[in-house]
Amino acid sequence: MLILQNVTKNFNRTTAVDDLSFDVQGGSIFGLLGPNGAGKTTTIRMIMNILKPDSGIISFKGEPFKRGDYHKIGYLPEERGLYQKMRLKETIIYLGRLKGLSGTNAAQKTDEFLERFELTGYANRKIEELSKGNQQKVQFIVSIIHDPILLILDEPFAGLDPVNQLLLKEIIGELQDRGATIIFSTHQMEQVEKLCNEICLISNGKKILYGNLREIKKEYGTQVVTIKFEGEKETLEDLKSLRNLCLEDKSLTGEIPEGMLLNDVLLEVMNRVSVTHFQLLEPSLEQIFIDQVKGGDRA
Repeated sequence: MLILQNVTKNFNRTTAVDDLSFDVQGGSIFGLLGPNGAGKTTTIRMIMNILKPDSGIISFKGEPFKRGDYHKIGYLPEERGLYQKMRLKETIIYLGRLKGLSGTNAAQKTDEFLERFELTGYANRKIEELSKGNQQKVQFIVSIIHDPILLILDEPFAGLDPVNQLLLKEIIGELQDRGATIIFSTHQMEQVEKLCNEICLISNGKKILYGNLREIKKEYGTQVVTIKFEGEKETLEDLKSLRNLCLEDKSLTGEIPEGMLLNDVLLEVMNRVSVTHFQLLEPSLEQIFIDQVKGGDRA
């Protein structure tokens, strides 16, 4: 669906995006991640043709972007860009028509979205009279009203309460079910884990982690095991291979030692005590993110 090949962007002596390459597969939810100043927003602006890359190629559906392609894209920027003096309903209709909808279709869809987002009562209010959360909902509506085949969301959950975050996730899932491709940029790692199939982590403009999220968690994450048992804990104290695990009265918790598998750990423990329960905790993307960014900074 979308391919970036060796894309670079400089601002004076600062390289904001440095030889960046990644593919976004059609129908996927792709996480574009990085700390503040990593180059995420610059990358998105180049995809949207707001900025031109200094070098490299950005292609859409296998070809360079054409002018008409941008009507097939939805974009929710991190910064709010609504016309503050316009009224809510007329704002959505106007921006829907700019995306190619007829007046009738834009009005019908606007009414549907206002009802779904519980904004019908605000239809004739000026944008400036809305809360930050409601303005964020309006920006999201505007980004999807034309049924884009590629949707780019930059911090879409900013200012939203948990109920409205859930509603956005439901709609994002519906768009994916209809075949849309979503690029999702955020600092909220728990949302990335729930939504994204693949990720690209960039720092200082460079790609430092890229691929399938599940495979990345297997490769870079540390597995933590909790084992509950019946028996005397003293019988486990001399197991040198498990010395880094925390031994308590009826439990053993910690990182699986390097070079060992979960089965190895369980077998060693079961030779001494009776295992009643065990749980393997999946590594968090947040910790992988922190480790990789700090490692990249040291490099």
